[in-house]
Amino acid sequence: MALSPNPRLRDKVAVVIGAGQSPGEGIGNGRATVLRFVQEGARVMAVDRDLASAQETAQRAEREGGECIAFEADVTRDATLGAAIAAAHQRWGRIDILHYNVGVSIAGGDAPLLEITEEAFDRISAINLRGAIMACKHVVPIMRAQRSGTILMISSLAALEKYPFVTYKATKAAMIAFTQQVAIQNAEYGIRANVILPGLMDTPMAVDTRARASGRPRAQIAAERDRRVPLRGKMGSAWDVANAALYLASEEAGFVTGVALLVDGGGALNIG
Repeated sequence: MALSPNPRLRDKVAVVIGAGQSPGEGIGNGRATVLRFVQEGARVMAVDRDLASAQETAQRAEREGGECIAFEADVTRDATLGAAIAAAHQRWGRIDILHYNVGVSIAGGDAPLLEITEEAFDRISAINLRGAIMACKHVVPIMRAQRSGTILMISSLAALEKYPFVTYKATKAAMIAFTQQVAIQNAEYGIRANVILPGLMDTPMAVDTRARASGRPRAQIAAERDRRVPLRGKMGSAWDVANAALYLASEEAGFVTGVALLVDGGGALNIG
């Protein structure tokens, strides 16, 4: 990675929540997005409940000449989200981009309707949806005062397609509605809000987690997922999501708000 000679996020401050990643091969969406933002001139706070993983992200960004700091926060604890936003604002004096990249499904105990437990539903909902809402609660007043800002959420193609696990689908669908609500209620303040819907991606959370849960080889899981993707029969990568986030965060998308952007290799076209 090299810093861009004409950075698209010059002088912007971004808070990326979920900037570490799950164990496994390759790179996750949050880490890739931090690196793309830094490459394009943004100063970034890399937030994660796993501080060591966030620090690894920050170190990778700094090795490339960017400015990035790590911060520990648990999205199920509102006070820690508030502390992260406050620390970023105190350090840089503004927050231009909030990117919420946290989500869990089978690793949180998600299941089909007849098997879902109350504990799993509450845990996954707190991570996927409540955390997103609380993060916005803290950052919107700052962006309103600035009369500018961009909020990005990561939903999923699962919000639209046939998907077996109850809580992930419900929360990712709700995230789309919430993002649209934020967009229309804050448009007058110059704040944009958009949501990205990744399809089948080759990331540690998506592939390695399933391999561990099923006891099957990673390569077998990956091959099965590849076959389900219309475009070239190949999953997308975290860089595809990061590039979509970069576009939506940049001034190139200055008139784009309330949009649910599919990054799915045509996966949604198979629905119905």
